[in-house]
Amino acid sequence: MTIIFLTHYFPPEVNAPASRTYENAKRWVVAGHRVRVVTCVPNCPDGIVYKGYRNRLFQKEMVDGIEVIRLWTFIAPNKGAFRRILNYLSYMVAAIAVGMFICKPDIMIATSPQFFCGFAGAVIKKIRRFCFVLEIRDIWPESITTVGAMKKGKVIRFLEALEKVMYNSADHVVAVGEGYRENIVAKGVARGKTSVVYNGADVERYVPMTANAAFKDKYHLSGNMIIGYIGTVGMAHGLEVMIRAAQKTRDRDWTWMVVGDGARRENLEQRSNEADLSNLIFTGRLPKEEMPRVWSALDICFIHLRKTDLFTTVIPSKMFEAMAMEKPIIMGVQGEASDILLRSGAGFIIEPENEDMLIQIVKQFADNPSQLEMLGKKGRLFVQEFFNRNALAEQYLTILENQRCEKK
Repeated sequence: MTIIFLTHYFPPEVNAPASRTYENAKRWVVAGHRVRVVTCVPNCPDGIVYKGYRNRLFQKEMVDGIEVIRLWTFIAPNKGAFRRILNYLSYMVAAIAVGMFICKPDIMIATSPQFFCGFAGAVIKKIRRFCFVLEIRDIWPESITTVGAMKKGKVIRFLEALEKVMYNSADHVVAVGEGYRENIVAKGVARGKTSVVYNGADVERYVPMTANAAFKDKYHLSGNMIIGYIGTVGMAHGLEVMIRAAQKTRDRDWTWMVVGDGARRENLEQRSNEADLSNLIFTGRLPKEEMPRVWSALDICFIHLRKTDLFTTVIPSKMFEAMAMEKPIIMGVQGEASDILLRSGAGFIIEPENEDMLIQIVKQFADNPSQLEMLGKKGRLFVQEFFNRNALAEQYLTILENQRCEKK
């Protein structure tokens, strides 16, 4: 097949949507398919174009056999509503323009969010009649209002109307979890028109290893317990709980670490500095290739989202990498993600935003260090069997092949 994939994010960006698209696309190429990714110049999350790239009107490159088309967009950091909307809209317009002239594929996929990427796919489908698969990784526009980025009003109602158009235009909808699918079905999309393909881990890349001494020295990681959060530091993640946990554990030989960047990092780091929390370390964004070394330095992986009903549908993809690296997990996310962790036996669930429960579980690990290894091994076995990127990419490919057959 020839597959066109519209996505706002792609490596060398290191966020979850970029990783998911890349991990699937490179496996489809190995399976003998042609994959063309239509994306932006890498700039997330700071709104600064990565070294080696320029924000040109149109440029091509090959990444592990994937044909990558990068389009000009209005560059904006991952914070502030107005400039980000301009960024999203500029990608939508550029993607639609390219979609009018690109060679006809067997399948076109558009991934949402960002929301306007999916809508670009709907417009191209309407005009050129491509077989269109919509991938849903977050429920927009509800998540926009949930995190307080925008208030309910005319703009949100307009986005809700566009959302319906997007769902109706798609020949098939692929969600990243059952909770997402239930939300989509509740909005009137036929269940038979939907599938679920979870995120997972590359178990050949993420393998258990001895803690990297150079990395630990660089970031002054000491203490008998290192608890790390890895990922986006955004409005949805509620990492103020780590500030409070660090304040309450100054007297313990523990180190808390936040690896990543996002709209809330500067504020959280400022609060940490004002409170003189020497036991809380912010590394900022680190390269994707360095992630196995980062995981190796941790004793515990902390995963967290704010306490709200909408986030019970979210399944943070970092949990699968943590399992692959044999790292036990403390998770402050309710819903399907908690169910998966309980099935794996690889960690413990806490109430979101509850630092006292978090501290209690860390203390339990500190008092019983042999438990860390036992839970870690359970996690790797679980992700190898159920959330292996190779099997998930094959599952996704089968869905695409079935859609092509139905169209023909």
